[in-house]
Amino acid sequence: MTTAGTDTMSTVEEGWDDLNFSSVLNKSLRIFFKDALCITLRNPAQAYYFLRTALWQRRASRIRTYWKQRGVQVPPILIFSITNRCNLHCKGCYQQALRRSTANELSSEELRKVVREAQEIGISFFVLGGGEPLVRPEIVDIIMEYPDIIFFMFTNGLLIDEKLLAKFRKNRNVVPVLSIEGYEDDTDGRRGQGVFKNLQRIIDMLRKNNIFYSVSITVTQSNFETVTSDTFVADLANLGCKFFLYVEYSPIKEDTNHWVISLKQRERLMERIQKYRKKYRSLFIAVPGDEEEIGGCLSAGRGFVHIGADGALEPCPFAPFSDANIRNTPLREALQSDFLKQIRLNHEQLKETEGGCALWVKREWVKTLLP
Repeated sequence: MTTAGTDTMSTVEEGWDDLNFSSVLNKSLRIFFKDALCITLRNPAQAYYFLRTALWQRRASRIRTYWKQRGVQVPPILIFSITNRCNLHCKGCYQQALRRSTANELSSEELRKVVREAQEIGISFFVLGGGEPLVRPEIVDIIMEYPDIIFFMFTNGLLIDEKLLAKFRKNRNVVPVLSIEGYEDDTDGRRGQGVFKNLQRIIDMLRKNNIFYSVSITVTQSNFETVTSDTFVADLANLGCKFFLYVEYSPIKEDTNHWVISLKQRERLMERIQKYRKKYRSLFIAVPGDEEEIGGCLSAGRGFVHIGADGALEPCPFAPFSDANIRNTPLREALQSDFLKQIRLNHEQLKETEGGCALWVKREWVKTLLP
């Protein structure tokens, strides 16, 4: 049994930890936007949007502090999976393994409501995913209504056409993040025949239209040497890629456990990223590697939360468990979820593991925290 004195001490310690962590995270975000601004100085249209977002980041940080003082943990990042539908069927896809239902998606007005409420409480930027977010092209029109916020849109890229390019040119606050697994053999082997060639075509369109774009690379045992090689990075950098996101594969399906990179490979990944940060005028981030440098797992509101296609507020895309839904609860109130708070209070349980996402590895423990 916990005494009142112990409860008080835990609250005090939690407060100091949160204060220190928030300061470090906010500083990291400021550095990110400063670096992004420097990288795009030769692209005035894009630089303007990053400058605007950097200014919003400062205001948003103050807004989050305001709500923190009133007991509401507002993370700077909102991961928003706006659909479970997809035009591909990739091997090892966590979304298809965890979220097969395509029914009961949030309406366009509900999507808009989430963005509006997020801005009001100081969310700095969105990560849009799916499924494939561009099966709902109206999301781009919604993004256009919120020019202060940067939206990183994770997409396989195959639905990008001239009409969407025109919108991207006009509204530089959307950053396409193209999923790629390496060269043709690795990409087509996981995503389907012809995907790599189509990606080359899309990348060429983005480059010619001077669109700031990123790549998301899922790192596995088999593609590690390719995607972390200087040749691969140089090829993409020469094609105008300004942001490289390396995501370690998390084995949602048990028969893919052997895809997970080794501890030695993780060390080499971070070493190579440090080298590329000095060599190329691009941003490089590794997950979960860079999370560990700023305090470990950022889920459950420490750094981000996840909203599913049906409105469920979850700690992370890899943890499909929830006790709140923004369909019937304002986002600010949903963020006061007891479930999310319990995960944050037990953060020491989420030290990164050899198997990728700690929340997924310890999912049985996570489920015990549900009210």
